[in-house]
Amino acid sequence: MERTWLIALLVLWAVLLFGGFLFGKLDAAHTRRMPAWTRMASSFTLVVAAWSQYGFARETNVSTFALLIAIGMTLGFVGDLFMAQLLPMKDYVLGGIGAFGLGHIAYIVAQIHLGEAYLFFRATTRWAPFIFWIVVGLVGWYVVVCRTPKRTPLHVAALPYALLLASTAGLASVLAIQEPLLLPLAIGSALFLLSDLILAARLFNNLHFHLIDDVVWLLYGLAQMLIVYSIGSALALGDFILL
Repeated sequence: MERTWLIALLVLWAVLLFGGFLFGKLDAAHTRRMPAWTRMASSFTLVVAAWSQYGFARETNVSTFALLIAIGMTLGFVGDLFMAQLLPMKDYVLGGIGAFGLGHIAYIVAQIHLGEAYLFFRATTRWAPFIFWIVVGLVGWYVVVCRTPKRTPLHVAALPYALLLASTAGLASVLAIQEPLLLPLAIGSALFLLSDLILAARLFNNLHFHLIDDVVWLLYGLAQMLIVYSIGSALALGDFILL
């Protein structure tokens, strides 16, 4: 029953996300086909999936990891509402960065909890992926944000935000190298960073290509789905090695 429910939510998410892209009406600027309601509904579906998995995992040793992922996804949904300008805030981009940043803090703590429980972070020679993603985040921020002539509070906030996203991708990569079951978590975290770099290039450097907003959302939606459904991967690992 639990598996059927999660598969049904996954199918619903896919129908909303990809259906909006395939059947939505192209906007005047040729940047997107997805209507706002399918984007928000697909994101909310992942919120439901995350909290459902937490409910299923509540009596297991994966409960803390599942709870933090569910919190992170919920904050991501709030960020989506900000970016869609559906919440009353003048600087909606700063509101989105704040919500997504808090969400990634939850993701990072979840990964640290999982890694410490399985002693994954004791192998110091396997930290190269983390360093790699931090460098990617720094370079991405410098190229996309820092080199723009104008400086605003948003430019300053973009640096710690980029490092948060890079840290999520880095920790997930460290985990995946030592446990292949966690590869979806690593791929999802990397796709999240990629989608945000494209979005930042659009916001700060006026990057434009056909359906750019849909590309960002397809990458982002897939990223969040992989992160949320990594709870199942964590459950598959078995009991934690308690420290």
